Amino acid sequence: MPDLALFDFDGTLTAGETFPPFVRSVAPPARQRRGRWALAPWVAGYRLGLVSGLRIRAEVVRRALAGLDEAGFAAAARAWATRELPGRLRPEALARLRAHRDRGDTVLVVSGNFEALVQPWAASEGVLALGSRLEASAGRLTGRYLGPQCVLEEKVLRIRAQTDPSAFDRVHAYGDTPEDRPMLLMADVAHYLPRGWPGGLAPDRID
Repeated sequence: MPDLALFDFDGTLTAGETFPPFVRSVAPPARQRRGRWALAPWVAGYRLGLVSGLRIRAEVVRRALAGLDEAGFAAAARAWATRELPGRLRPEALARLRAHRDRGDTVLVVSGNFEALVQPWAASEGVLALGSRLEASAGRLTGRYLGPQCVLEEKVLRIRAQTDPSAFDRVHAYGDTPEDRPMLLMADVAHYLPRGWPGGLAPDRID
């Protein structure tokens, strides 16, 4: 029976965060200027460890994305994923994902980032992405998440809603922040990569 392989996205498959540059690419310039000042205390608190990633992402979504056309946002996410994501990926991380995929493992990319952004890239690799979703009303984004952000325990809930981990011989998980810890704890083989992919982690050898 093939294994199940679970990958975080930002910082694990990519060399850095993609949430901020993508939001900047879709938020209107005037809103960005206002938001830069309004969000400064939140950013400072985040850097000091006083504000969680959950809180600051929710605040960014509220200030930057509320009122945007839902279909236009989805189209912009697909275009950005096609144009920008390939150049931001860690080659060794992508090789590891493809090694799992090519040997027949079920591969899920499980990200706190927007599902609308990560899934188009994942589909191009022949795998599935689960991510955070945005609420919309009458075709416009409300500035709120639709349900919980896909981090911490929500990652596990979303994985179990998609597939039954107990049906696989082994579960592999790859993550780089405490927000990935519950997903890593459900794995038989877990790789916690707080400083990126170490050179000794051969991308074509599955443990």
